Amino acid sequence: MPGVMRILSSNSTKTVTAELFLRMRTFLLTFWVLISALPAAAQDLRFGGQIPPEVDVVYERGLTWMASKQANDGSFPDGQQGAGVDGICLMAFLASGEDPNFGRWAQVVRKSVRRLLTQQESSTGYLPNSMYHHGFAMLALAEAYGAVDESLLWQGEDSKGLTLAKSLDLAVRCASTSQKKNRWGGWRYSPDATDADTSVAGAVLMGLLAARNAGMDVPDETVNAALEYMRRSTGRDGSVAYSGGFGGMGESMNRSCIATLVAAVGKQQDETKYPATLKHITSRLEHREGSYQEYFRYYMAQALFQGDYESWQKWNAMTVRELHETQGEDGSFKQSSYSTGMSLLALALNYRFLPIYER
Repeated sequence: MPGVMRILSSNSTKTVTAELFLRMRTFLLTFWVLISALPAAAQDLRFGGQIPPEVDVVYERGLTWMASKQANDGSFPDGQQGAGVDGICLMAFLASGEDPNFGRWAQVVRKSVRRLLTQQESSTGYLPNSMYHHGFAMLALAEAYGAVDESLLWQGEDSKGLTLAKSLDLAVRCASTSQKKNRWGGWRYSPDATDADTSVAGAVLMGLLAARNAGMDVPDETVNAALEYMRRSTGRDGSVAYSGGFGGMGESMNRSCIATLVAAVGKQQDETKYPATLKHITSRLEHREGSYQEYFRYYMAQALFQGDYESWQKWNAMTVRELHETQGEDGSFKQSSYSTGMSLLALALNYRFLPIYER
């Protein structure tokens, strides 16, 4: 499958190729759903390792809590409310392995997808309330594309011509247009910002890479400029600057995780700085953030999984225990949709259903 993904990622991808990709993803989703009912021993063959039982417990309880909090309009109310939070929650449900069209969470998924489509600005493709939100929402749309059956999406309501493909294409164009206004080749909070930071840039870049993997036409110059911004921001010691476009300057594990992840997914592992960022995080597996904990776990999980599988296994075992012990009695984390969604996604690599999780 990775070979197919690379073929479909090229800019020569046309409508026929995208349709082929859609059919292949639908087939694989159906296959995964069917074998998910097999005994644990068979699941070991599918995932390459046994899933800790605590993962299923934490995930089930977390999804149940989030489903109970979803508003009628499909949003997930939170103090950080916006398209990004809705996208994070949507991905948590898509990553569970349940059939998104007929499984237990099908209605939650449909409402969430409709929410993303309807809140997008039709003229610009912007998914509010910041480019942070835009990046995560674009990533969610890319993961939903090909998995969610759009013939079931509106259930008799007027779709007003909204589709996942159109929305994703608009989101990509918005990111590309915004980047052209930015002298650094990255992004900041506003789509009109002329400065950039590696945190927002990483979120938008992951959305673009996921869209490209989904068969969408993503300009090479947009991806390459963003990857170059991340590379310039990385020091030889693996530390990554927050802004300024050069150097390292700082011991932020969050930013080193983001730089490691985008380099891996963007196929830049051969860069001289990639081994440095990977070493920066693999040598600190015991690290725990005092703030932005969910954000750290989300990126650490993916960066380790892409870069060093054995390190991910060790880190994952510690994180599973930690989240199992800290999950609220109601199934939430901090009674927050954002915190709960991000915490579940930190565990979702145990399932590996989302295409962005492919190595």
